Amino acid sequence: MGIASARPDLVLAPAEQAAYDRLEALARLLDTALRVPGTEIRVGLDAILNVVPGIGTLAAKGLGAYLVWEARRLGVPIGTMARMLGNLGIDLAISAVPLLGWVGDVFFRANRRNMDLLRAHLGRHRRSGGPVYGEPPYRGPSYRGPVIEGEVVRAGGENGR
Repeated sequence: MGIASARPDLVLAPAEQAAYDRLEALARLLDTALRVPGTEIRVGLDAILNVVPGIGTLAAKGLGAYLVWEARRLGVPIGTMARMLGNLGIDLAISAVPLLGWVGDVFFRANRRNMDLLRAHLGRHRRSGGPVYGEPPYRGPSYRGPVIEGEVVRAGGENGR
């Protein structure tokens, strides 16, 4: 399910939509993939991997870090990145506590929180007409093109004339 179907007011470019869908699936896998039978409690790979001391915790947090890294590629600003990394840090601190940390992982869902932050960013960004994922940023009217061996290369002929 893409963000466009979840938020009819928001339309993403195909590359943004594909990246968002991939991250949404990862967050769901890490935090809410399975329902505990007989309850409404959902757990994910994050809580399950944390049962394996050290390696499991690092693997789970590594996948969470990938989500944050990919969000940066989608243009998330530094302030939002700091909040996302803070969520991941809190999750790591909770996971570091044996036994109690396993229960904490079920209730503190850092990856879902980070997806909420990404969703809010994409909603603001696309409504304001920001650049599409993968496009180079606008550099302003003084940008003269790429520099090759110390010379500015301009489209349109020799020396841009």
